[in-house]
This record gives sequence, structure tokens and C-alpha cells, in this order.
Amino acid sequence: MILEKLVAISGKSGLFSIIGNRSNGLIVEELDTQKRFFASSRMHQFTPLASISIYTEDEENTVELREVMLRMLFAMTNLPVEDANADSTKLRQYFSQIMPEHDRERVLISDIKKLIKWFQFLHAKGLITETNLQKPASTEVEEEA
Repeated sequence: MILEKLVAISGKSGLFSIIGNRSNGLIVEELDTQKRFFASSRMHQFTPLASISIYTEDEENTVELREVMLRMLFAMTNLPVEDANADSTKLRQYFSQIMPEHDRERVLISDIKKLIKWFQFLHAKGLITETNLQKPASTEVEEEA
């Protein structure tokens, strides 16, 4: 699963793949340039893409980023992905078609822009596929009673 290995890093643009970790940060590789470097946890916050969810109108539920990206992927044939630099009305219309249940007050236009940029970047790199966006199989072993 691709989203499990990707992070966004505060203060850095783009997406990064986790290569290794240390007690004081992560060794990451920039997906665009394949440049590897150490990102200190003292200077940066790390947000794994797999941990991102989108708010819905039902305050108790959210939709995982992987599900939103799957919806975008399946809709691409009939509904092209909107340009991330389009005006806010067009972005909201597009996202409302992809995810009609999103909370319009808590999901900001800047969030939609970032999501579209990430999707377009990952899709252009060939990393967005139905297989890559599937949930990883549970590693928990159920105990028999």
C-alpha cells in the first residue's frame, strides 16, 4: 500500500517516501527528485498520508484519504480532475461531486487544493492505482474463544 510509506513534512513542499528512521527523525526520499536526506523531528512534523482523513457532515465519521483518492481515480473517466489552481467555486464543485458528504465548513479550499496536487502528482508518477490504494491486510491474529 503506497500511502503507508508516504509522508508530508512541515516546512517542506512535496511528498516523501520513508527510507528509514532514527530516534530523532526520519531518513526520507523526495519523490520528485529522489534526493535522500535526514529530517529531524525537532525541526519538522511528519504526517503519514495513511493517517489523513476528510471530515464529513456526520461529525462521528471521517473518510480516509485512500478512499477519497479511489473515488477520484474511478471518477476520472467522466469527471476530469480539476486544476488545483482553479478558483475556489470550481474546486468546491469538483470536490462535492467526488465526496458529497464532506463537511463544507471544516474542509477548507486549501485542503482540497493540497489533495488535488497530491493526487495529480502521485497519478503522474504511476503510484495511484486501485491496487495501491487498497487497505493493507490486517496483521492481527484473532484469538479463538
